[in-house]
Amino acid sequence: MSRDLSHIRNFSIIAHIDHGKSTLADRILQLTKAVDLRDMTEQMLDDMDLERERGITIKAHPVSMYYDAEDGERYQFNLIDTPGHVDFSYEVTRSLAGCEGAILVVDAAQGVEAQTVANVMLAMEQELEIVPVINKIDLPNANIEAVRKQVEDLLAIPMEEALCVSAKTGLGIEAVLEAIVQRVPPPTTDETQGTRAMVFDSYYDAFRGVVTYVRVFDGEIIPKTKIQLMATGKEFEVKEVGVFGPAMRKLPKLSAGETGYIIANIKESSDIKIGDTITRKDDPAKDALPGFQEVHPMVFCGVYPVDGSEYEKLKYAIEKLSLNDASFTWIAESSVALGFGFRCGFLGLLHMEIIQERLRREYDVDIISTYPGVVYEVYLSDGEKVIIDNPVHLPDPTTIDHIEEPFLRTTIICPNEVVGELMNLIRDRRGEISTTETVDGNRLILTCHIPLNEIVIDFYDKLKSLSHGYASMDYEYEGYRENDLVKMEILVHGEPVDAFAAIVHRDKAEGIGRNICKKLRDEIPRMQFPIAVQAAIGRNIIARETVPAKGVTSRCYGGDIGRKRKLLKPESR
Repeated sequence: MSRDLSHIRNFSIIAHIDHGKSTLADRILQLTKAVDLRDMTEQMLDDMDLERERGITIKAHPVSMYYDAEDGERYQFNLIDTPGHVDFSYEVTRSLAGCEGAILVVDAAQGVEAQTVANVMLAMEQELEIVPVINKIDLPNANIEAVRKQVEDLLAIPMEEALCVSAKTGLGIEAVLEAIVQRVPPPTTDETQGTRAMVFDSYYDAFRGVVTYVRVFDGEIIPKTKIQLMATGKEFEVKEVGVFGPAMRKLPKLSAGETGYIIANIKESSDIKIGDTITRKDDPAKDALPGFQEVHPMVFCGVYPVDGSEYEKLKYAIEKLSLNDASFTWIAESSVALGFGFRCGFLGLLHMEIIQERLRREYDVDIISTYPGVVYEVYLSDGEKVIIDNPVHLPDPTTIDHIEEPFLRTTIICPNEVVGELMNLIRDRRGEISTTETVDGNRLILTCHIPLNEIVIDFYDKLKSLSHGYASMDYEYEGYRENDLVKMEILVHGEPVDAFAAIVHRDKAEGIGRNICKKLRDEIPRMQFPIAVQAAIGRNIIARETVPAKGVTSRCYGGDIGRKRKLLKPESR
């Protein structure tokens, strides 16, 4: 017997960072009475302290609610609130895979930004119905007509479809709910396929094991039945199923079209692959659902405990964090200078910052991290290709034919008056500008190709600084290109310190080497003898600073001046 799916709507909220996704989600929860008014807080779905402090969404959050529409029917809404920052775009991809529609939020004052364009492209790839919403119309500098035109010109969405709302005051939110009912199609199911549910996230619970977030496409999942993961073939018994409302609510079964959670006897998060298809052992699926691309780390750095005795504590913390974050990778490594630690991979700088902050706060571990780097492809003279994410492991230069580094296709939307300064910044970072387009009379879109290594440190900060905060950036991985790259080592008192080694472009090595040497000169404590701090490429010293020795009178402070004179007096012949 087929189940009526016409009253179910699965949708996501997508937008550029800080355009009001979480606030709109709050108002939808309020209007559908999913949360009692007394329990309502701002950023209701952002349950991590860091999310609330920074005012950003880091993890995607699902929630199910019910809405009584104007046509007198009751509809089940399954919403997934998604992050807006470019580092967490993989969360957006995962969320959209479980939806039929997306609410696109655009700021009425700031207009279409770089991540807006990127997220719309992701939604269009999934063939989702897009409901455009212009938010913050209550702001004094809101320019609704200009933003409507941008939505049509840049995103190819008819301007008359855009709804004008203020998520903060609640103005126009009822129209958004009606638009979800009218425009977002209900889910469909294929009864000939058996049971199929797609995993779009998971987290580890210390008491219940792995909690898996799923969207059920076909069939149903019932407690006390056996399930099988189609990618690995592993089998588990279902203990509990349910939905988020936004708290976990237990149900007798999860049916086609619904979004919810499954708790089975899964002990390791590594057993669950994001994008995998879950099927029932007694009602197996013929074909797996099309999963999405596995995410690969882009930025690497070493993470070491400040106190060597906290190594096990740090290892435990990293293991726990990686259980809930499939994009965070790590392997153990050791350094002569810093002792035992871990080489960690991240999606970007914000992702790296968030993980390091969580290690300090949630697990109370003092850590020190090395200079962030990227993954290089090293081609040897004999034709072999070696993947290098740590400069220490770079082969002997005499055996290397050439080195290739990752490039990004970067889209920057910026005000007209700062375009000259931004072009200089891009060229300074070895970037190439391919196209420039006009957004409206005030802004431009720059499309450029920049090495990832040039972006990971402070490119975003410089971009915001030069544009007074008005520029926005989005990037996507483009592939590898050959470049004149060399390994730069830092020598302290003639000994190389492996933790400070870096792979840099030959033309920029001297400037980077000087900066590192100057910083180390100020940080290294003075000894009884001068200490040389040098940057070197092979045997060639390209920069040098000297930490001066302690003066002979430095220990004679205060007291009788005679003591100092005695030290300075030349020895009698």
